[in-house]
Amino acid sequence: MSGTADATEAGTATVPASGWDEPEPALCTSALRKTYGGTVAVADVDLSVPRGAVLGMLGPNGSGKTTTIRMLLGLTEPTAGSVELLGHRVPEQTGRALPFVGALVEGPGFHPFLSGRRNLLRCAAMEPALFGADVRGAVQQALERVGLAGAAERRYRSYSLGMKQRLGLAAALLVPRELVVLDEPTNGLDPAGTREVRRIIAELHANGTTVVVSSHLLSEVEATCTHAAVLQGGTLIAQGELKTLLESGGPNLLVSVSDNESGLEALRQLGVPARVEGGELRVELSGTDSPEVIAALVRAGVGVYEARRDRAGLEEIFARLTEGET
Repeated sequence: MSGTADATEAGTATVPASGWDEPEPALCTSALRKTYGGTVAVADVDLSVPRGAVLGMLGPNGSGKTTTIRMLLGLTEPTAGSVELLGHRVPEQTGRALPFVGALVEGPGFHPFLSGRRNLLRCAAMEPALFGADVRGAVQQALERVGLAGAAERRYRSYSLGMKQRLGLAAALLVPRELVVLDEPTNGLDPAGTREVRRIIAELHANGTTVVVSSHLLSEVEATCTHAAVLQGGTLIAQGELKTLLESGGPNLLVSVSDNESGLEALRQLGVPARVEGGELRVELSGTDSPEVIAALVRAGVGVYEARRDRAGLEEIFARLTEGET
């Protein structure tokens, strides 16, 4: 397959999603498909993730997120289509790419009777980049990074769900990675743990690492991701820069005025859709711009106290995409 995949083929996105121009993406798929008997889990997905991006993979339960991630990493063989991971074809060249990939998929799996530290030491022993290096130092650094240094000698079976997630994240971060894939990384974490994961993702992004995060927490995706891909029923229905996706909901202007009714009448005469919301005017800017709205209100003698741009939140866009809203 070529080094790029068309991110915005006709019919792929329900809302405008420009995709991205990236000559050498960190990963891409072409017509990726997975079926189980007569059930289609993933249907012809064309995904492209630019290097250095933080991609939030979104979708309801059963939308195909985890199956897609498993195919990206060579854990599940596609029924059809192709995957390219860090420039290598998967599954044929998986071994060339995986040393540069850290992943936490469907929850971590460790030996229950070993301590957290000993589990990580076993993981470190399989890392080519740590051969002959300070393995214990790398393990200690990873434990500290995820806040488990104080529980490193406890047996894994005594860990809470959140602690198990942290240890899985530590294993993914034992060595510097070009790509980190995290499937529901905040599952079981308390608010402090969630903030730590957000901090780690920000650090990875600052260092140029590409990150793919599968999550049902839309607020976390909106806070941490630069790009998004939305799946529904195994189909990729939108992808692109998060900013572009959010703006596809239509820009709005929130205006605080001296008289809402007079303001609405002035905007109606201009042909601009507006409504009163929370004591302010919410003005749709699809056919006009902010200066024209303000000028119309002033000409009508309506006092303008404050005006600020607003956009749809990720939750609203997500609902519109996955529930067929228009």
